[in-house]
Amino acid sequence: MAPRSAPKGSGSKNKASAAKPAAAKRRLDEANRRVAQNRRARHEYDILETFECGMELKGAEVKSIRLGQVQLQDAYARVDGGEIWLLGCHIAPYAYSNGFGAVEPDRRRKLLLHRHEIDELQGRVAQQSLTLVPLSMYFSDGRAKVEIALARGRRLHDKRHAIAERDASREAARAIKDARR
Repeated sequence: MAPRSAPKGSGSKNKASAAKPAAAKRRLDEANRRVAQNRRARHEYDILETFECGMELKGAEVKSIRLGQVQLQDAYARVDGGEIWLLGCHIAPYAYSNGFGAVEPDRRRKLLLHRHEIDELQGRVAQQSLTLVPLSMYFSDGRAKVEIALARGRRLHDKRHAIAERDASREAARAIKDARR
C-alpha cells in the first residue's frame, strides 16, 4: 500500500511559505540599509544634485562598514586625475582583522562613477566653485555605496534663513494636523 500524503487543505505548506517572505524581506532590508549619514552637510551646504557611487575597498573594510563603524563628518570628495576620491572618511579597522586585512582607517578611497559623470562633475566643480560632499553611506544589493552631492556652501545668514524656513514648515504642518483632529 502506498504511503498517504497530507490532505491538500492541511496548511503545512502554507505556514512554511509564509515564513519565507519575511526572511527574504529581512535579508533585503539588511542588503539595502543606511550605515552612516552626514547630517551636518545638509545644514552647511545647498544640495544641487546627488550621485550614487560605488567604492573601491580593501581588506576587511566592508565588515567594518556593515558594523556601522564609519564617520562621514569631515569627509569630502575631490576630482583628481580623472578619478573621484573620497577623503577624510574614517572607517574604523575591523577588530578581528590582522596583518593582511588591516588597512589605514583614514586613507583616500576611490569612488566609482561612469566617465561622463566624472567629466560633468569635474567641469561643474571647476567652473561654478562647487564642492563634492558625501551625504550617506549605505548598502544596495550587498554592495557599499556612497551618495555624494554637488553642493554650494552656505553662509551664516543662509543657514539662519534655512532654519527659519524649516521651523515655519513644521509649524504649518503641525497646524494642519491639529485642524484635522
